[in-house]
Amino acid sequence: MSGSHDHRASLTRFAWLSIAAAVVTITLKVVAYWITDSVGLLSDAAESVVNLVAAVVALVALTVAARPADEGHHFGHTKAEYLSAVVEGVMIFVAAVYIVIAAVERLINPVELDNVGIGLAISMIAALVNGGVALVLLRVGRRERSLTLEADGKHLMTDVWTSGGVVVGVLLVALTGWLRLDPVIALLVGLNIVRTGWQLISTSVGGLLDRSLAPETQARIDEVLERYAGEEVRFHAVRTREAGHRSFVTLHLLVPGSWSVQRGHDLAEEVEQALCAEIDACDVSTHIEPIEDPRSYEAELGVEPPG
Repeated sequence: MSGSHDHRASLTRFAWLSIAAAVVTITLKVVAYWITDSVGLLSDAAESVVNLVAAVVALVALTVAARPADEGHHFGHTKAEYLSAVVEGVMIFVAAVYIVIAAVERLINPVELDNVGIGLAISMIAALVNGGVALVLLRVGRRERSLTLEADGKHLMTDVWTSGGVVVGVLLVALTGWLRLDPVIALLVGLNIVRTGWQLISTSVGGLLDRSLAPETQARIDEVLERYAGEEVRFHAVRTREAGHRSFVTLHLLVPGSWSVQRGHDLAEEVEQALCAEIDACDVSTHIEPIEDPRSYEAELGVEPPG
């Protein structure tokens, strides 16, 4: 277990990578806004500020989530990752409100843009930095089943597409002279950020409420149990949940009451090992019951004892 916790703790280096990328891109985008006075580029810079806050929160969450179970937290600290994603989602909403207010003000009072070429070049460099870091975070987040890193990666990738849209829009402003197009772009950026924030919060709340495992994972669990089920062996009350990168499965194993404790225990161990081999980072809890006893079926309505 110690090696596993050390491995999870090592993921914090990717949060540091995200923090470094956020500092670099904020600097670049603020310079781009300063020399162009484009509210579209300002909205892009505001989203990068959110990236920095989110990266710091991710660092804290990954550090806490890597802690092993203790007397006060018997199931570990993996749900800290959900709290990180909730905070990030809220921060995204705050950034969106700021962007919308700035865009509306600029719609009412449009201004000329300056040094558009240099500003867009700087913004594109920032987008490339974000894109490279986003790909790293997404790859590692999916491989390690880290909601924090995956959420941060998705947020950065959204920022990349946002920057691309802003660059095209500001370029069109320079080419057409339609100044109000700049705040329109900023409004679209704000709406896109709201959508991203809502997705993050929805995913996180589902995890905090002990959402069951994905349907495809549930199907794999059913396939494993079907291999062991028969006239003398049945399963019911199969329940699942996830907490960060860990999956939890509880089930009732029904066997003949005449079986010895050792025989029932051996089968339970075999089933648990098969499930853990099928699902990464899985904790399985099995409750053995006599198949003939009607009380064994009280845990699941609608299931009748055999015979």
